[in-house]
Amino acid sequence: MGYNILEAAASIVFGGLAGSIALVGFGMDSIVESLSGLVLIWRLGKHAKLSAAQEELVEKRAMRFVAATFFILGAYVLYESLRKLILTERPEHSLPGIIIAVASIIVMPILAWRKRTTGEAIGSRALVADSKETLVCAVLSLALLIGLGANYLFGFWLADPIVGLLIVIFLAKEGWEGWREAGEEEGEEGEEGEQEGRSGEISGGMLK
Repeated sequence: MGYNILEAAASIVFGGLAGSIALVGFGMDSIVESLSGLVLIWRLGKHAKLSAAQEELVEKRAMRFVAATFFILGAYVLYESLRKLILTERPEHSLPGIIIAVASIIVMPILAWRKRTTGEAIGSRALVADSKETLVCAVLSLALLIGLGANYLFGFWLADPIVGLLIVIFLAKEGWEGWREAGEEEGEEGEEGEQEGRSGEISGGMLK
């Protein structure tokens, strides 16, 4: 989470200076990833202090908040990407952005591996799932590097807003999956409650 915060701050600052919506969008995605990591850290820290019902309720609300944030940021990046394409606003070259992308390509797979091994060791499905998202971020970093590199080396400025549109697709996908997952957990809890109720009725009938 600490790395994502630093990555987000640097990406947004240098992206704003260069007028790169791809770099700014990448930084915004890092902000959302930080929020998701914060929820996960909170859940692991409070696991022994909350009941299962309380833990699931708070987590579902947090998941929906993160999902809504994905949608909001995706709408902003979509607007800016299309505006730059229509108005032909050429971003400046961004060597710091290229360095950020390279660093993320190196760091993210390592973080994903550590999350997965730790999640498997403690039996946390949430942490294992989060490791997959981190690995996807490495792929997103590669797309960012291609976009910034094409502009820096060949002056192909269209690559920047095009990568911005790819980031929009990623944000929308992550938002939808998070929202759907929260809904599926509600359905599973409802089914478990019905089963418990039926078991209680059967037990009550047998006692009578």
